[in-house]
Amino acid sequence: MNPTNSLFLNGSISKALLKLAVPIILINILQSAYQLTDAFWVGRLGAAQVAAVSVSMPVTFLVIAIGSGLAMAGAILSAQYMGAGQQDKVNHVAAQTMLMVTITACVLGCIGYILSPYFLALLGVDKAVYNDALKFMHVSFIGVIFVFIYAMFQALMRGIGQTKVPLIIVSSTVLLNFILDPLFIFGYGSFSGYGVMGAALATLVTQSLAAIAGVVIFMRGRHGIQLKFSSFIPDYSYIKQAFFLGAPGSVELSTRAFGLIIMSFLVASFGTQTIAAYGVGSNILQMVMIPAMGLSMAVSTLVGQNMGAGNIKRAEQITKLAVVWGLIGLTMIGVLAYIFAPVQVAFFIPDDLDVINKGAQFIRVMCLTWGGIGVQLCVVAAFRASGNMLNAMILALFSQCVVQFPAAYILSKHTNLGDYGIWYSFAVTNVLVALVSYAWFCRGRWQQTQLTKDDKDIAKVTQEAFIEEGSH
Repeated sequence: MNPTNSLFLNGSISKALLKLAVPIILINILQSAYQLTDAFWVGRLGAAQVAAVSVSMPVTFLVIAIGSGLAMAGAILSAQYMGAGQQDKVNHVAAQTMLMVTITACVLGCIGYILSPYFLALLGVDKAVYNDALKFMHVSFIGVIFVFIYAMFQALMRGIGQTKVPLIIVSSTVLLNFILDPLFIFGYGSFSGYGVMGAALATLVTQSLAAIAGVVIFMRGRHGIQLKFSSFIPDYSYIKQAFFLGAPGSVELSTRAFGLIIMSFLVASFGTQTIAAYGVGSNILQMVMIPAMGLSMAVSTLVGQNMGAGNIKRAEQITKLAVVWGLIGLTMIGVLAYIFAPVQVAFFIPDDLDVINKGAQFIRVMCLTWGGIGVQLCVVAAFRASGNMLNAMILALFSQCVVQFPAAYILSKHTNLGDYGIWYSFAVTNVLVALVSYAWFCRGRWQQTQLTKDDKDIAKVTQEAFIEEGSH
């Protein structure tokens, strides 16, 4: 057992969480720089252009979410097999998952590209927003395959506890995106640029390079996973296992993405300024969630490996410690966000006072409940990593269909709050779902699932038979 895996399975839980979480948080910060860079430069074009990106993102995310269950299944299985010490299974899972994800991405990207105009018509966006939103969505759907491949590379590397290589790749691509964004949006010299579409094009170029780098690293096999061309021959038994494991994950993420689209319907009914404020507020929320996402991803790796190794109690302790960290950390960030809310919005849209005021309202209403997001993410990560994808799916359905959208609709349409009601729905959801998810976690039934148990039992029986035969 290498020293890293020893720390994950036997050492200090705090050290293990920090060892994984810090590089992941840095990766997430850098990845968020894609959106921040886009938002910063697009904000210089005007509120309508910001609204175009804001409307497009949930639709793109929905298509990506549909295929993400397979990626989840691969990451979970690779973590558990790594914990169980079955390197050959780790390699096999990686190859088969990459195959499935690539095929799925091609299909979903084509579907999304074709249906983009219908999505926007369904959302009822303003004419001033429609053309830019359509161009942004088209380029984004072309890039879906690269997003999927690199996301799978990251998930598999994270599953085996390797975070340095993805950090190097993301650092390089973010720097390149920073250079390409203003060039593609505004142009240079005689080149006039592509406006909003330029932001999507810059991201397409950089993410395609990241995806290619990930595949090359896997094929070279120097960082914990070794892929060969023969590994990509379809294994239908694994595909079946990954499908049934990953299907609830796809439903979960699709539910969250669909919830964002439904929210976009409500937001769009209040006009372009509210859409822009919602878009800026959502970008800030994504930034603030970075530490919690990094922590939850660390939980996923550690819980997965410890479940694979049979360390059930340690998996529980890891999750409980992370929940405390997430609750305290995001609450403290929320207090800072409350104080500096107008400054944050003005960073994205400096010249529109109405949007700044609305965006600041959005942040201040929800930010003091951000600790609840930290709790949810850590619990859901433990459910997924242990193979209880159905639990995570049910929580997503409860969050979006039972709490957030009904609350947003009632408060915004049937009270005097107006668009304030949408903002308050975020606060209500954060608190209520955190309480429900942690109570469910404390019941402990998630501990009974162990995906690698059968494989370990088979290996044990085979080993015992071999020893017995050798003794005769």
